[in-house]
Amino acid sequence: MPATAPTILATSIGFDSRRRGPYDWAPGPVFDLAAELAGAPERPRLCYLGTATGDDPVRLAGVYGAFAGSRVQVSHLSLFPMPTVPDVRAHLLAQDVVWVGGGSVANLLAVWRVHGLDEVFREVWEAGVVLGGVSAGSLCWHVGGTTDSHGPELRPVTDGLGLIPTSNGVHHDAEAQRRPLYHRLVADGTLPGGHATDDGVGLVYRGTALVEAVADRPGAAAHRVERGPDGTAVETRVEPRRLR
Repeated sequence: MPATAPTILATSIGFDSRRRGPYDWAPGPVFDLAAELAGAPERPRLCYLGTATGDDPVRLAGVYGAFAGSRVQVSHLSLFPMPTVPDVRAHLLAQDVVWVGGGSVANLLAVWRVHGLDEVFREVWEAGVVLGGVSAGSLCWHVGGTTDSHGPELRPVTDGLGLIPTSNGVHHDAEAQRRPLYHRLVADGTLPGGHATDDGVGLVYRGTALVEAVADRPGAAAHRVERGPDGTAVETRVEPRRLR
């Protein structure tokens, strides 16, 4: 059963750590939320895309390890050196949730467009498959945001898929450059207004409307950032619902 409306879960939330190694991950409550948004199937089908880190096999193993023994049926779509499934469109349409990992959003968008995924994802979204992800996997669904894809000094990205017709800021409280650059880009019109997430926070969109913010830890929040009448950015805190 697909989601009842096109749904995106855009986050600054990664996997939890089991603290036995850098890629010894556990799925946090955001994945329970993703399955709930997808209609709460008994055996949720989740496809992971690690395009933003070049389909790193170590991270991919971490994803499979995280869900081992759970009710989640995990698959993956890698694009290097070629797609790992014979029909990318059919595979994605068969999922309940698609989860996109973090990394370089600029590289992710370029590779996706080479393979026609920009068009495929609109169809997948409209079909009710929940599209989710962290960092680059959050930015990609929006018009744009801020990225370290080009090096340590952050730059704007303005060519996101635009399923959500606003901007997006990730790691808003965790990386010193993020908030001031995002404010400046909204203030000068490089980016439209939008929402930013502290680490541990996600945004739930039904269609193109934000319906709630969620958090997996205390104290973190989402933030509405708009261009004010005096040409400066105005930030308003959005309190999230605490998961689990």
